[in-house]
Amino acid sequence: MAALILRPLPQAWSNFEAFPRNRLAKGTQNRRHSSRKRSASALVASASTTGATGMADGTNRNGRDGPSSTAEVGTIDDIKAALYQALTGIDRGIFGATSSKKSEIAGFVELLESRNPTPYPTDHLRDKVDGCWKLVYSTISILGSTRTKLGLRGFISLGDFFQIINVAKEEATNVIKFNLRGLQLLSGQLTIEASYRIASKTRVDIKLERSNITPDQLMKIFEKNLDLLLAIFNPQGWLEITYVDESMRIGRDDKGNIFVLERNDDIEV
Repeated sequence: MAALILRPLPQAWSNFEAFPRNRLAKGTQNRRHSSRKRSASALVASASTTGATGMADGTNRNGRDGPSSTAEVGTIDDIKAALYQALTGIDRGIFGATSSKKSEIAGFVELLESRNPTPYPTDHLRDKVDGCWKLVYSTISILGSTRTKLGLRGFISLGDFFQIINVAKEEATNVIKFNLRGLQLLSGQLTIEASYRIASKTRVDIKLERSNITPDQLMKIFEKNLDLLLAIFNPQGWLEITYVDESMRIGRDDKGNIFVLERNDDIEV
């Protein structure tokens, strides 16, 4: 994983008025909820149809025609809601997704990138990037024989992926959680520590420093395929921060991978 790398009703004042007022309030709430659902659904349909979308000049990142106005694609909150809806049921994409699903997600990612409120993110690492983040989607995938070798077909399950950015020390730590099924449930984690340096207004260069698997029981299980595991999650290279705000960050690395993370400062890793 790239290292910077790799969501009252008013009380009626009389019994006579209670029923009609409550009914009116309930109807208003339902209409608002339906409106939000329609907005997200419309964006899903738009992304599925266009594939990817709107830069400021009316083209997407690949130069194809796309939505050319904000009215066509909704607000940033609408796009985020539609993205989260598209991510439902695919386990962060780590075990793969269909081509149509990847295209749909890529459409929302590009919509957000076209609206990036922080065009020069490395100028704002301390206030925008510093802290803990949780991975919600990545195009890195563990498939076929690789998944079998790592025991990720039932015996070992993947937990959350966290990333802790320490801007003061120019360090990034990736933490991948694992759960083992057997006579006794065992939890552990792979910790990957990296350093980084600013390469441009949008890019950082990343260097792998060290890695560790705990506890020892988990290390023994992965020992034979440790190189394979580290190859998947090795963050070394560069990372382009293509979108960042107070709650979401998107990055693209030198290997062509996409990472979508949400801020998670309340979680102890």
